[in-house]
Amino acid sequence: MRNAPALPTGRRFLSQTAEHALRAALYLGRQERGKLVPASTVAAALGTPPNYTAKTLRQLTRKGLLRSVRGPHGGFALLKSPSVLSVARVVDAVDEGVARPAVCLLGDRPCGAARRPCGAHRRWAEVQEHTSELLERTTLGELLGDEAPFGSTKRHGPPASEPRRTR
Repeated sequence: MRNAPALPTGRRFLSQTAEHALRAALYLGRQERGKLVPASTVAAALGTPPNYTAKTLRQLTRKGLLRSVRGPHGGFALLKSPSVLSVARVVDAVDEGVARPAVCLLGDRPCGAARRPCGAHRRWAEVQEHTSELLERTTLGELLGDEAPFGSTKRHGPPASEPRRTR
């Protein structure tokens, strides 16, 4: 998987950091549950710079998505099952607070609902909203599909939209 290509979206709508974080989370999601994987192993498998990968994994750890253990037998592992971890949660963990300027699609002026919006504004806002909703509804488990860890089922728990049932 060295120098693996970017996610097959056709168009980039995730930041480079968010894309790396998602690819790393998917890689960890393919491992046996709880298995610690060193950052250098993740970076080598994804073809990403080791320092950048380690920094991204630490961000995911600080946001409560990964567990990390230091030392020669340490590494990173998903804290939650891929079947309940949304793509949006991974993306937001690394892109939180990243300012995205409201640039007009039709020109060089600020654009927004509070100002005099351009003709593309309303439709573009709908596209962004639909994209956000789709990222919220899509889990890592769904993206992994048949590449779920060996010896496990595709779903490690109830779907993200269903609460856990207790006896």
